[in-house]
Amino acid sequence: MQFGELTKNLILAGIGAAASTAEKGKEIVDELVKKGEITVDQGKALNEELKTKTKDRIGQEMINRVDKLSIDQRKALRDKLDELDADENNE
Repeated sequence: MQFGELTKNLILAGIGAAASTAEKGKEIVDELVKKGEITVDQGKALNEELKTKTKDRIGQEMINRVDKLSIDQRKALRDKLDELDADENNE
């Protein structure tokens, strides 16, 4: 697998998992609010907690995937991250 493909798959997996989890969680919370089982404020708090936990979980999954990369793949990833940081700093 080439570096570009590996990076793309890593990012897409993280985004997909985060989006799926957050979307489903929001649906469940919205349904609880609708049924009156929790208040709107409780729903908002739950949604915020879900977002935080999802970000933490996705971050850990990405770290686990990076742990499996070869030395050359990790170097290529570092180089790409440095490039992205430089681009962002120049904007």
